Amino acid sequence: MDVKALIVDPIANMPVVILRDDEEKNFLPIWVGVFEANAIALQMEGITTPRPMTHDLLRNVISEMEANVVRIVINKLHENTFYAQIHLKLGDRTLTIDSRPSDAIALALRAEAPVFVEEAVLEKSRANDDASDAQNSERLRKWLEEVDPESLSKYKM
Repeated sequence: MDVKALIVDPIANMPVVILRDDEEKNFLPIWVGVFEANAIALQMEGITTPRPMTHDLLRNVISEMEANVVRIVINKLHENTFYAQIHLKLGDRTLTIDSRPSDAIALALRAEAPVFVEEAVLEKSRANDDASDAQNSERLRKWLEEVDPESLSKYKM
């Protein structure tokens, strides 16, 4: 999946990372904190800070250890909280590290690593939308499905 947009949810007034697959058949909105959204936005907009931010530091440490970020996987959704894993390659070893999705996405953008979402997470996310506040959930889902990321200037971070 690709990070298609980082927007402010007009209903909850919270940052949302929008992930979409290449065919744009599936999308996954992940609500994140303001600081995490800022870390993602800085990288998406190509802004360099005078000193390394936390995710830059993490990428630099991984690089100095001669390891690579192979991919990140959003692998679980439990009680409306997403979970992720960072997959690293260090020599002939593969390491899997638990992470918050927002941190994993910020690192993936910096390391130019692919982002994957388990199919079960997509299905559970859809089911959670159906079971939660139906009116707001449906209104937001419809808005996210129809929104053109190019036209989001007033909602962008």
